[in-house]
Amino acid sequence: MGSRTRISARELAAATPATRDRYVDLLRVASLAVVVLGHWLMAAVTADGQVGNLLAVVPELQAVTWVFQVMPVFFFVGGFSHALAHRSRPRYAAFLRARLQRLLRPTMVFVGVWGAAALVLQLSGADEGLTGVALRLVAQPLWFIGIYLAMVALTPPLLRLHERWGWGAFGALAGGAAVVDVLRFAADVPYVEFLNFACVWLAVHQLGFLRADGMIRRPAPLAGAGLAGAAALVALGPYPLSMVGMPGEKVSNMAPPTLALLCHGLWLVGAVELLRGPGARLVARAGVWRAVVAANGIAMTAFLWHLTAMLGVYGALLGCGVELPAPASGAWWAQVPPRFAAAALLTALLVAVFRRFEAPVPAGPARDGGDGLAALGIVLALFGVLGLSLTGFAGLLDGHAATLIAVPVTAPAAVGLALAGWLLVERAGRVRR
Repeated sequence: MGSRTRISARELAAATPATRDRYVDLLRVASLAVVVLGHWLMAAVTADGQVGNLLAVVPELQAVTWVFQVMPVFFFVGGFSHALAHRSRPRYAAFLRARLQRLLRPTMVFVGVWGAAALVLQLSGADEGLTGVALRLVAQPLWFIGIYLAMVALTPPLLRLHERWGWGAFGALAGGAAVVDVLRFAADVPYVEFLNFACVWLAVHQLGFLRADGMIRRPAPLAGAGLAGAAALVALGPYPLSMVGMPGEKVSNMAPPTLALLCHGLWLVGAVELLRGPGARLVARAGVWRAVVAANGIAMTAFLWHLTAMLGVYGALLGCGVELPAPASGAWWAQVPPRFAAAALLTALLVAVFRRFEAPVPAGPARDGGDGLAALGIVLALFGVLGLSLTGFAGLLDGHAATLIAVPVTAPAAVGLALAGWLLVERAGRVRR
């Protein structure tokens, strides 16, 4: 009676109601898979254990980011799902806990495991070379978790704006992104660029609300306008070609996001909506749908650990004395398939160990008036996760700090904020029986 029975992907797939939009689930899995493969490909590890970026080695490849920078698709899908979830669960604390449980629990486990490993490595003096690089890099994808937390937290008020203004709510956010870029590039206003973490990504999120209500009726003009806008901004303005961050660049389209990235998001959203018919027919197949259901059940765990796996493969190669070829050389490209296969195998092993933390947990008894606690919790978790994405796990005992907007933050402080935020959300979101 007290044990939970794990429901298989086959059983979940068979129980899927006919009304579920399976194409959205396919987009969620596909977008995360593209991100994982992109990270594995872009990491160019040299023989001395340094990690470079393939797009910097071969600048011509930056153009492919206009297809494979798919984080906007994931946030678009998030907007769709959050709109439906909030309408079925309007109490704020319960909504937050339901949306964040499968996000924060595996994230906190990841932070705990890597934090403990970082302490051991630093105390033993083994935090040099590729290991030291790994301690800095593995936390970088947590920025995505932080942005997603903000989207969930702001869903109720932004959904109300959407229900009142429709496309006008999206237009206001897009206009805000444009104003921010003007103030940034034309007036050189300090720190204003960080507002586009909200304006750009929340505008993409707002497109998900529009899709949930069937308001994206002409995806071709949307894709065309986004592509033309991004091309014009890159050709005429200060925006770089790459839609992902590049080492040492003066201006990034990603951090902070720019109007060019928002146009890129419009192009991608229009493109995936154009493919909606074929995609829906594909995922209607029983075997494909079972695979999508299974992948959705482990997606966050795989995302959190995929860089660990990739760096582990490179570490094993260096440890075994394998000579790493120069990035982008013929020999390097020839090693890509076996490297990918090894990284996929190691990711699968890590998923097998940690997947249970992504499994849904039933709500227990709780307290009244939890909305304030939930709001405080998500703010703390957001700043903690974003701070950790900047600091990494290196130098835990040395007071190493990074600047989050204008505030210095250390890794221990970031871990503490994230953990406290998660516990508050868990406590506030339980429903009284």
